[in-house]
Amino acid sequence: MGQIVLATFNNQNGPVNLGSNVYAQSAASGVFQASVPGSTNHGSLQGGAVENSNVDLTNELINLIATQRNYQANSQTINTQQAVDQTIINL
Repeated sequence: MGQIVLATFNNQNGPVNLGSNVYAQSAASGVFQASVPGSTNHGSLQGGAVENSNVDLTNELINLIATQRNYQANSQTINTQQAVDQTIINL
């Protein structure tokens, strides 16, 4: 069985973001201090807890509507071009 370890840095803005919530130690961050959750002031873990969403629903719905309108406009452009092409072919 494994043990979860929490790590903190002297400079919280120093770790390098590698993407997908993965961070690496850097010269700016300093050396990390690792500890077991709840044993020091590094923090604790709570089993069974549900994390709040970090998505701004209003902005995402606005983006969805804008994307849908762009799709509709592009679809209409294609339909118009097809009609023009068919008219030219029929001449």
